[in-house]
Amino acid sequence: MRIAMLSPIAWRTPPRHYGPWESVVSLLTEGLVERGLDVTLFATGDSQTRARLVSVCPRGYEEDPEIEPKVWECLHISGLFEQADDFDIIHNHFDFLPLTYTAMTTTPVVTTIHGFSSPRILPVYEKYDGRVHYVAISEADRSPRLRYAATIHHGIDLRRFTFRPDPGDYLLFFGRIHPEKGAREAIEAARRASMKLVMAGD
Repeated sequence: MRIAMLSPIAWRTPPRHYGPWESVVSLLTEGLVERGLDVTLFATGDSQTRARLVSVCPRGYEEDPEIEPKVWECLHISGLFEQADDFDIIHNHFDFLPLTYTAMTTTPVVTTIHGFSSPRILPVYEKYDGRVHYVAISEADRSPRLRYAATIHHGIDLRRFTFRPDPGDYLLFFGRIHPEKGAREAIEAARRASMKLVMAGD
């Protein structure tokens, strides 16, 4: 199976520091390559992968102020869809803009919706609902206005973490400190459980 993975180009894949969508794309891409699948990653030129790398944008636009985001996003997305018929499936992680290219090909497109930045972007998702197969990252993140093929939670590389079978005497919140990420709920849960809470994130 020939798989095209479309990564965002704000940061390289995998990111050096911040870049949550790029991290997910990297983990999935490398996992598919490990399983012997033919994967082509469409990402920035400085991305690191064991898949075949195709890039038009040399670096992430968040890392290089000379790169105009909209220009390079259009070149990046059109670069994939101009060769879409060479693939058996396209997995879009780039949000809604690639949906507008899907009429150019008969190759099935799966879009992982990593979150809705605003309800104002829903009309694009609604227009292509049925043509594109949507994947939610959690039940809470599903829009009732869309049909989904599945809910698949973001994976992690377990090799990066040391498992300790004996629990500590504290709770841990690890992630971006933002209202939508549940930091407030973590504080409330720790308070109700009368447990110490360690918070790590930015």
